[in-house]
Amino acid sequence: MGEINIITTSDGSHSLFHSALNETYHSVHGAIQESQYVFIRQGLDFWLTINPQRDIRILEVGFGTGLNVLLTLLHSQSLPVKIYYESWEAYPLAPSLIQQLNYGELLEGRELFSKIHEVSWDQSIGVTSTFTLHKHHGDLQRDFLNTPFDLVYYDAFAPTKQSEMWTYEILKKITDVLSPGGLWVTYCAKGQVKRDLAALGLKVETLPGPPGKKEMIRASK
Repeated sequence: MGEINIITTSDGSHSLFHSALNETYHSVHGAIQESQYVFIRQGLDFWLTINPQRDIRILEVGFGTGLNVLLTLLHSQSLPVKIYYESWEAYPLAPSLIQQLNYGELLEGRELFSKIHEVSWDQSIGVTSTFTLHKHHGDLQRDFLNTPFDLVYYDAFAPTKQSEMWTYEILKKITDVLSPGGLWVTYCAKGQVKRDLAALGLKVETLPGPPGKKEMIRASK
């Protein structure tokens, strides 16, 4: 799998560098600010402006460091809704590596960050009274999705590094379980991804990207 080492990004938050892929888990321009902008602001917050007061089911492709889960969990504490959050990961990180990441300290959520990583895989666990987490240890190329989701955080490695996670077939598997009116967001802005999403019947938007990136994609069903 190659070595995975901690790096510090431009906003002071950590990311990981995957030597075999020659790729980072989060933007070098700022791990926290990228995830906050792409998935919380352009994903969750946008969905809630359309569906206020409505409970939401979130599917994340790429649990990775757990940063997106932590940001969503912290944000949920100020929301009047309940969140079910299912996150898929084929290659969970070693606990010894996770323990060195500084997200808990920077976001004042150290206990919650630890709890996210301590809960068992492949079970639905109530982390708080309004936030249920299901960490799924599996491979979406082989496994099945059956339940509907309102919002998809698509956070796989970039198409140039992990092309198998950006095929039409995988995107179809994901969009098939997206509920009517649901949203799909990613940091990626590749033209072929936009065309495939449009071919699958989604309305595709190209939005300004987070710092260091020109564009991102948000699509709706």
